[in-house]
Amino acid sequence: MVLRNEPEVRITDGPVATVPATDVIVLPGATSAQGIAKGAGHTFYCGDLFLGNIFRGDLIRGTAELFIDVPDGRLAMGMWADLRHGWLFVAGALGWAYVYDIQTGATVATYQLGKIDDLRLTVVNKVFVNRQGAYFSDSSSAVLYFVPISPTGELGLARTVQVTGPAADISGEFNLNGIVAPDAGEPLIMSHTANGKLYTVDPATGVSRTIEGVDVPKADGLVLDGQQLWVVQNRVNQVSRIRLSRDLRSGTVEGVITHDAFQFPATAIGFDNHLAVVNAKSDTADTGYPPTANEYEVVIVDR
Repeated sequence: MVLRNEPEVRITDGPVATVPATDVIVLPGATSAQGIAKGAGHTFYCGDLFLGNIFRGDLIRGTAELFIDVPDGRLAMGMWADLRHGWLFVAGALGWAYVYDIQTGATVATYQLGKIDDLRLTVVNKVFVNRQGAYFSDSSSAVLYFVPISPTGELGLARTVQVTGPAADISGEFNLNGIVAPDAGEPLIMSHTANGKLYTVDPATGVSRTIEGVDVPKADGLVLDGQQLWVVQNRVNQVSRIRLSRDLRSGTVEGVITHDAFQFPATAIGFDNHLAVVNAKSDTADTGYPPTANEYEVVIVDR
């Protein structure tokens, strides 16, 4: 891709499309990165995994700055901006989840979703929000966490949904990961990093089914638009574009997206005709954590 110094407007036969100023947006001062959420307009939010801090940026201008300096001890993995209520839901990795006000940065709520002990390490990884509530994936256990949101916007108590069927395999280091759902709200579509598979999961019962015909090694974050699904594949530095069947029982890989700047991409959001993909750079340390890169960024690619 060619880097551009300023936004420009491309005139077509259809709607006017704004071209991003750059295809690499640096997160200034970030010590790590993991999650990204789409805000209003071309606003995005991105997290510093190990400090827990939240950055806010503009996808067209190609800028980002520190937005929320969180209390010590918090982490930030996947995130989702609930624009109906003005909240940013953040998966807090080691058993926790947080909700922030996207106007003020204030903490709205905290949830302890799982417990840490010598035998079990809870990894609350990604989050998806719809009108029913917020669904969190756990990459270490065969469970989902659900925080209900009432019609008036009140947050309820978290509950745990046991996942059964093929998605319940937890033999890998990282298992259930990305999570999205159709506009109707169900079933959930989830990626499994260790298996390189996609599953549908009933949000009420936890019953899972394999989406046949799709192999996506090191599957991580997901972006869904109608029947089109994009799967970020972290260690192989690519995003696969998949056409899902209407019944979500099968899928076909239609293409693969790469970029020279991809370095262990973790997840993505869609905007206009683009994807914004956040680099976790977990390959910069022998164990993957903590990463040791000097800089972290969001990479813009065409869908």
